[in-house]
Amino acid sequence: MKKFHISFLIIIALFLGKNGTAQTRVVPAPAQDTPILLQGATIHTGTGDVIENGIVAFADGKITAVGPAGTSVTDQGNYEVMDVSGKHIYPGLVLTSSDLGLVEVSSVRATADFAEQGDINPNVRSIVAYNTDSELIPTFRFNGILLAQTAPRSGVISGSSSVVQLDAWNWEDAAYHTDDAIHMGWPNKEFSPRWWMGETNSRPNPNYDKTVSEVDQLFTDAAAYGRIGNPDIINLKLKAMQGLFDGSKALFIGTNDAKAIISAVKMARKHGVQRIVVDGGYEALLIKDFLVENKIPVILSDIHGLPSYDHEDTIFPYKMAKEFSDAGIEIIISGGAGYAARNMPFYAGTAVAYGLDYEEAIKAMTLNPAKALGIADRAGSLETGKDAMILIVEGDLLDMRTSKVEQAYIQGRKIQMDARQQWLYKKYSDKYGHDTGEGGR
Repeated sequence: MKKFHISFLIIIALFLGKNGTAQTRVVPAPAQDTPILLQGATIHTGTGDVIENGIVAFADGKITAVGPAGTSVTDQGNYEVMDVSGKHIYPGLVLTSSDLGLVEVSSVRATADFAEQGDINPNVRSIVAYNTDSELIPTFRFNGILLAQTAPRSGVISGSSSVVQLDAWNWEDAAYHTDDAIHMGWPNKEFSPRWWMGETNSRPNPNYDKTVSEVDQLFTDAAAYGRIGNPDIINLKLKAMQGLFDGSKALFIGTNDAKAIISAVKMARKHGVQRIVVDGGYEALLIKDFLVENKIPVILSDIHGLPSYDHEDTIFPYKMAKEFSDAGIEIIISGGAGYAARNMPFYAGTAVAYGLDYEEAIKAMTLNPAKALGIADRAGSLETGKDAMILIVEGDLLDMRTSKVEQAYIQGRKIQMDARQQWLYKKYSDKYGHDTGEGGR
């Protein structure tokens, strides 16, 4: 029996080795060695500004100049000049609250590494589970997503997320900003009716008060732990939460319930948490003044979803982004968890079609999330001195009919823009005599 197992494993290994060859062609790009100057495009800076017929220059992975045509560039003779007239340049998009690299096939438990046992796990770090060889990563880059916050999802205190750049050999290379936030799923006070059981009324959560009390005590203990200085006994859970009190970490509160948002924010503020982000917030418009007063941004990740209540307009989710923006609430457009998150720019496009200002939509996927993640000094906009996270796009980035990301740069590195989908398209186009155009893309 043992010999059979060994032989079987050898056969499987050989099979995977043979068939996996075509799936490992995406090779991380080397560091930028030649300064590049892009000229002639329409530049969307991510700050709300647009520059017609502009230039973007970058060297050693950093942006050295941004401005209208004729903007002075030091040592311009050393730059490789690329004419991108008629195209659009955007900052690389930033995806928040994703499980990219933590889940490969959601229906196969062995490929899902986003959850930990237990309800209170602030010490869990998603970054160490991030899989740079995921087949999903290139499909996010095709749509302009170059940075992603990969986050744990389980229990009440899920753990710490980290921001990764999407072109790396391993998680150490991918790490762009580690342990940027603690993720908390505020408990429901009531459970929705189980329609499949014929229920029509909500059910109270019998453990609500107990869970809230445990969370409150955890924050009390964590704040006290931080005041000790150098404790004799290291408590990893309490240690992981210290960044919440000095502003180096944000607290992401996952809930759609308006009352839950108020309860969670008040509890966090009571303990001195400085940076708070609401993740979801479907009912947040009901408490817009509270959010504006507390300067709390809201992540919108269900723009293509259905209304939650019968009395709502059928297209209410499409209009949410504009209503939040008009209310003075800083919005972050995200694709959330799952493979569909790659369509984030098209969610933004829907929001624009229903009233949101175009440049505000770009800002909601670039500078706003960068501020929430604590990386706005390096990413999120096209400004001198920041990392060269750049997209060159033919067509409109927010329109799935015309958007084509021709080239992307991550910290100045020219990344590969094709992967398994393009190879399969080219393979079968060759078989059936279909003209694929350049590279089958």
